[in-house]
Amino acid sequence: MQQKEESIMTQRALHFSSRWGLMLAMLGMAVGTGNIWRFPRIAAANGGGSFLVAWVVFLLIWSIPLIILEFALGNATKKGTLGVARQFLGDKFAWAGAWVAWTAAAIGFYYAVVMGWTLRYATAAIVGRLDGAQSQELWNSFAYSPMALVFHGVAVLLAVLVVSGGVAGIERLTKVLIPTLLLLVVVLTARAVTLEGASAGLSFLFTPHWADLANYRIWLEALTQNAWDTGAGWGLVLCYAIYSRKNEDTNLNAVGLAIGNNCISLMAGVMVLCTVFSFTDSATAVTELSGQNNEGLTFIWIPQLFEQMPGGGFFQALFFAALVFAAWTSLLSLFEVLVRVFQELGFERKRIMPMLGLAVWLLGVPSALSQKVFANQDFVWSVALMVSGLIFAMIALRYGVSKFRRDFVNAGAQDLKIGAWWDWAIRLVVVEALVLVVWWFWQVRTSPMFAPDGLGLLLVEWAVVALVFFLLNGWMLRRMDGARADSAD
Repeated sequence: MQQKEESIMTQRALHFSSRWGLMLAMLGMAVGTGNIWRFPRIAAANGGGSFLVAWVVFLLIWSIPLIILEFALGNATKKGTLGVARQFLGDKFAWAGAWVAWTAAAIGFYYAVVMGWTLRYATAAIVGRLDGAQSQELWNSFAYSPMALVFHGVAVLLAVLVVSGGVAGIERLTKVLIPTLLLLVVVLTARAVTLEGASAGLSFLFTPHWADLANYRIWLEALTQNAWDTGAGWGLVLCYAIYSRKNEDTNLNAVGLAIGNNCISLMAGVMVLCTVFSFTDSATAVTELSGQNNEGLTFIWIPQLFEQMPGGGFFQALFFAALVFAAWTSLLSLFEVLVRVFQELGFERKRIMPMLGLAVWLLGVPSALSQKVFANQDFVWSVALMVSGLIFAMIALRYGVSKFRRDFVNAGAQDLKIGAWWDWAIRLVVVEALVLVVWWFWQVRTSPMFAPDGLGLLLVEWAVVALVFFLLNGWMLRRMDGARADSAD
C-alpha cells in the first residue's frame, strides 16, 4: 500500500539523486528572502540582541523538533499534507492538511511579490541604474504599482517552469543557485564587517537588553521569524522529504538544516546591520531600522549605502543577485506543497501547473498593489504558521510521541539518535502555539478590529479558510480514494 501511494501520478515519484542534492534543495527551501530581506528588519525592529536571544530559544524548542518531525513523516509515509493528516488524525481531519498547505500557499502569494521586487532591483543594479537617490525613487514608483505586477508575474513564471519538471528540475536548479548564493552571502558579510564603524552594527545585533525580553512582541516575532527562517511547520520539509531515499539519515539532515539555515540568517543580519551602522550614526540607524513599515528597508537603504563603499556597484549587484536566488529557490518549495496537494487529489503535475501559476499570480495581485493588503497577509499567515506547527505536533501526540520517535524518527539508518528530550519538545510546541496565540489575542484586544494587523481581519480570514476546507473534506477524501484506485490499476 505504501508503494502505491508514493506517487499519485502515473509513475512512481522520483528521488533526489544524492544526499547532497537533497540538502541543497532543502537549503533552497529554507534560505530565502526570509533570511536576507526579513530577518535583518525584524531583528532591528525588535531590539537586535534581545530579539536574537528569543530567536535562538525558538530554534531549539520550535524549529528543530518540528523539522525532525516533518523529515520523519515525509521519508516514512511518502505522503503530502493531506495524506499525512488523514493517516494520523483520521478521515474527519484531512482538512487540517489542507490548512497547512493553504498557509504555505497564502505566504507564497505575496512572497512572489517580494521576488518581483528582487528581480526589479537586481536588473537595475546590474545595468548600473541604482545609485543612492534612485533607490528611494525606484521604490516609491515601483512598489505597489501596476509595474510590480509584471515582475510578480515573471517570478511566478520562473517558479512554474522549474517545478513543472518535478524533483529533478528543482534539484538541477538548486545545485547551481544555492552554492552561488552561499558564496555571495559569505563575500558580502566579509566585506560588511571590514567597513569602518561596522562594530556598532555588531554590538546592536549581539548585545541583548534583558529587560526587553518582557515585551511579548519580541517573543511572538522571534517565533514567527524562526518559522520563516527554517520553514518549520509549513509542510515544505515534509514534501521534500517525500523524495528522500529510504535509508536517509533524516535526523542529522534535520538538525543540520535548521542550524545551517539560521547561520545564514545571522550572516545576513551582520551584512545589513554592519553596512547600515557603518554609514550612519547609531541613533539614526536604530530609528530607521525600527520603522513600522520597513518592508523597503533592504531595497531603499542598501543601494544608498553601497554607493558609499569602494566597489559598491559590484557588491550591490551581488547582493541583489543573492536576493533573487534566495527568493526563487524558496518559491519553488511553496509551489511544490501546492502541487503535492493536487497530486494527492488525482491531478497530474504538468496539467495542473499552468492553472496553479495563474491562481498564485491572481491571488498575489492585491498584495502587489497595496501595502495595507501586503502587511495584512504577512501578519495573518505568519501567525497562522503557529497553527500549522500545532497540527504537526498533534499528529505526533495522537500517535504517541515516544512511540512516534521509535517508529519513525529513530527508525532506519540514523547516525544521530534522538532522545526523550524530543518528546517533551513536541509537547512544548503545543503549549507554545496555544499560549502565544492566546497571549497575542489578549494584547491586541484594544487595537482597531479591522486594521491590517487587527484581530478582526485575522479571525475572519482564518474562519473562512477553515470553513471552506471543512466543507470540502468529504470531496477531498473521495478524490484521494479515486486517485489511489487509479494508481493501483
